[in-house]
Amino acid sequence: MADESIDTAVSPSGTGCAECEASGGWWVHLRRCAACGHVGCCDTSLGRHATAHFRASAHPLMQSFEPGEDWFWDYRTEELVDGPPLAPPRSRPADQPVPGPAGRVPADWRALLRARDAAEAG
Repeated sequence: MADESIDTAVSPSGTGCAECEASGGWWVHLRRCAACGHVGCCDTSLGRHATAHFRASAHPLMQSFEPGEDWFWDYRTEELVDGPPLAPPRSRPADQPVPGPAGRVPADWRALLRARDAAEAG
């Protein structure tokens, strides 16, 4: 895929969600911006920082930042798309737990996600 929204030379911003790291939060899965390398958490996570990054930056392509996954998500079309290999590292550390990071995930994390989803459903 040739796309101006992809920079194959840019490294990821870190090994975890940049916003969650800054606030001491936690995430379920991670996504990496294909344009600038920003690592944000997925929409299952409380923060939904990958989507927030897209809305703030208009960078439309995110790649999974999970070990063994190489799919891209296009926010413009809301579809999975193919893309080239990005600069390493290509995923969070394999020993980082899901959800993560270790030591910051509350014991009731599933209940917190269900409560959020129920509140949004009305």
